Amino acid sequence: MKKKKKKEKSKYNRSFANRLTRWIMLVLLVMMGGLSYMAFNYVKSVIVSLSGEMFEGGLQTSSSSIIDVMSDVSIAVENNIFDIERNIDKPDQLPPIVERIVDVNFRIRSCGISFTDSYYRQKGRWYCPYAWRDSTSVKSCNQGGPDNNYLEADWFLEAIQTDSAYWSKPFFADNDGKTPLVAYMYPIHDRQGRIVATLGADLSLDFVTKILREQDQQFNHEIWEISLDIVEAFCSYVVKRDGTYITHPDEKQILKGNFFDIIKDIDPQEEKNAARLVESISNGEKSAHETHNAVMVNDTESYLFFTPLKDTDWMLVTMVPKILLDIVGIVIGVLLLVVIVLVMLATFFVCRITIKRVAKPVKLLAAAADEVAKGQFDVALPHIKSRDEICQLRDSFENMQRSLTVYIEEQKAAAKAKASIESELKVAHEIQMSMLPKTYPAFPDRHDIDIFGQLTPAKAVGGDLYDFFILDEKLFFCIGDVSGKGVPASLVMAVTRSLFRNIANHVAEPDKIAYTLNEAMSSNNDTNMFVTLFVGVLDLATGSLSYSNAGHNNPLLLANGTVTDIFCDANIPIGVMPGWTFTPQQIQLQTDNTVFLYTDGLNEAEDINHEQFGMDRVCQTALTADACPQPLIDAMAYSVRLFVGVAEQSDDLTMLAIQYKK
Repeated sequence: MKKKKKKEKSKYNRSFANRLTRWIMLVLLVMMGGLSYMAFNYVKSVIVSLSGEMFEGGLQTSSSSIIDVMSDVSIAVENNIFDIERNIDKPDQLPPIVERIVDVNFRIRSCGISFTDSYYRQKGRWYCPYAWRDSTSVKSCNQGGPDNNYLEADWFLEAIQTDSAYWSKPFFADNDGKTPLVAYMYPIHDRQGRIVATLGADLSLDFVTKILREQDQQFNHEIWEISLDIVEAFCSYVVKRDGTYITHPDEKQILKGNFFDIIKDIDPQEEKNAARLVESISNGEKSAHETHNAVMVNDTESYLFFTPLKDTDWMLVTMVPKILLDIVGIVIGVLLLVVIVLVMLATFFVCRITIKRVAKPVKLLAAAADEVAKGQFDVALPHIKSRDEICQLRDSFENMQRSLTVYIEEQKAAAKAKASIESELKVAHEIQMSMLPKTYPAFPDRHDIDIFGQLTPAKAVGGDLYDFFILDEKLFFCIGDVSGKGVPASLVMAVTRSLFRNIANHVAEPDKIAYTLNEAMSSNNDTNMFVTLFVGVLDLATGSLSYSNAGHNNPLLLANGTVTDIFCDANIPIGVMPGWTFTPQQIQLQTDNTVFLYTDGLNEAEDINHEQFGMDRVCQTALTADACPQPLIDAMAYSVRLFVGVAEQSDDLTMLAIQYKK
């Protein structure tokens, strides 16, 4: 008998362990596959994003280096303006100045002062003290003359006409026709303040090429450290906003080729990324790598990063082959995948061993747990010798037995009490709804008025109210919102509605109705609850609408396809302060005008992101909806539900629409 029990016991343990192991293997495989896929894509995207940030940082560094060099040249020129203008009447003192500018500033290749036509009569029409640097020293001469008529040059005319400093368009040096230069032009004035010359300092653009070459080499060496033909496609350029190359590895392309000619879309049928990037560069915008899509550049799928250079119409552009960023992401993603696989395997074996050890004592509680599940809370639990979590589980079962007995009794009592409360709340809701007008059309025998109202409480009972009735050919109506929610607010709502009916049967002025309501609600108001209330009286014979607003939302007037806010004087809510005199106001309604009243549960309705519906959406819905009351309120309710979505209603929502049709 003992041997048979032992055999059954062994079989039970082996079956449990195998079954649990299979489930763990399945879960691990699913987790491993899902996590690996997500990790691979996430890491790859992060690496691509970080690499993009790195390239943009490199662009900013190179841009700062270029701007610093150009700033050194411009400062060197501006520092000598005073000396030149001081010696403006001494033409022979000017050549030494331009020689000094070139000699002191190694960045400046040449420098010259170009004077206007015949400024110095003794010097002739052209006078241009010019200094340049050769291999051994700085030399100077008068560069002006019939063979070098700078007076008709575009750069000279532009400098004279604008009378301001600027960087010229890039040009080739006259001596070799190959070296690209750019000049910083600064106007020179005589003692009367007239512009008489321009000082120009020539800067070789070789320094830009050098900065970009160092940047490209640093990226290639420090980031990838690989030798691939594709790396040669990684390159940086300085181009004008029209795409003309200012720097290029191929000297034949400088000032002749156009960068835009080599940009194409990967798939012409999809989004025009190439056109968008060309437009951004032409507008002098700065790239944002998060929104960049790849384009074809020289038949290579690439990303473009670009930034404008200050005080110029130049753009610094870096072209990065897409495969370079993908390689980094793929390598790190694969490494992470390997790590995840190893971790999952280790976790599996640890769990497998743990299961075998835990399964044996756990089964001792299985039979007892079955009995407890059947309701036999006094069943005896097995004794467990091990002082670990299993023993603690056994003690917990014992505590559970005692607690369940008490809990079941408490739940029975609580369920009975809850059912009673829910029944009472349901009755309260039905009573509250019965107090409001609910039969529509409200006045089927009348053709001069159409009215419709709707109240949707946030809880079983709410604190919003609306009411209307006709007396002596006048429509008395109100809409209000009690502070707070739930049962207390519903009681105040019921009192307010009853008082409105009683008072309005004897008083026809809205301000006096509000005054009387306030006096009644303010007395013995120990709970400090108040009601925002709008009271209106519409003369059905004339269309004159008298109203008084007690701290409520201003109604909207729909007239002739427009939506306007009905102006209301600021008054305090009902129940705040006794003795307050409410302001009477009046407007004239025309035929088919609709007055739309609502509580703040409409404009302050929130979606899951806590964004409010807002008055703009209220007005837009009113503009597009039918102006008749019921279609208008139905359209407004639909718009709110569509906006709120799955978010829980946070406040009572009440709407009332009145259309004057006479």
